[in-house]
Amino acid sequence: MRARSSSASTSAGATAAARRTEPDAVALEPIGDHRIIIHLSRATRSFCLETGEQFLRQAGDIDVVPSGAIGGFVAETPYQSLQIRLAPSMLDHAASRSRQLASARLAHHHMLRNDRIVLLGQALESDVKAGSPSGPLFAENVGMALAVELINLANDPPGEAIRLSNAQLQRVLAYIDANLDQPLTIDILSREAGVSSSHLRTWFKAAMDITIHRYILRRRVEHARQLLLQGDRKLSDVALAAGFAHQSHLAKWMRRELGRSPSELRRSKD
Repeated sequence: MRARSSSASTSAGATAAARRTEPDAVALEPIGDHRIIIHLSRATRSFCLETGEQFLRQAGDIDVVPSGAIGGFVAETPYQSLQIRLAPSMLDHAASRSRQLASARLAHHHMLRNDRIVLLGQALESDVKAGSPSGPLFAENVGMALAVELINLANDPPGEAIRLSNAQLQRVLAYIDANLDQPLTIDILSREAGVSSSHLRTWFKAAMDITIHRYILRRRVEHARQLLLQGDRKLSDVALAAGFAHQSHLAKWMRRELGRSPSELRRSKD
């Protein structure tokens, strides 16, 4: 791992350091603290050494690595991240104060979106870079607030925290719309979202209440409908531009989704 840190650490149970990591294998060795890693760079593709999956991280994506856990990945390009370490004792203290179960087990979380964690991490790092003028009490208070956020993750009902973030979902939807005339496989879209193909199928259906395959078909039908109403292009050309294999394939799905054939739709505009 080749990383440069731009800040020191505190001694109040919470530390923060901004790091630049070069393209290389990054090993996350087990440590006693919980780690919160906030991605700061633009889109960065990485390959998980543990699962073999590819991820596309965007600025603001958060990974949580519990105390004692290991991990590792290979980044394709240099990237910046904000790495926060939080003592497990802070979670115990926060749990007791909030009457939550202190024994709640913190699990791995990948590519979360949580604006509060990002803001708290930035505040902690700014204080550290300035030489901690606010003293250890500030770092302790920020650490406690971060601990509360992690407790909420640990105590989420099963399945509620496992979902596509809004940023991941929007990336997938935007990619689909921009590439309707191209092959759109689940593997391509899962790389765009930064999750496994099986997770994308499940989480997309949970977010959109429709399978990803049916969603793509509906977007292609809508795109073809707009092309048909805008001009006099050949039906075969419209079918290809909307991502259908041929004219009859377009006609089949247009009848199913709109109740009209391409020819009937075109005549209706006159």
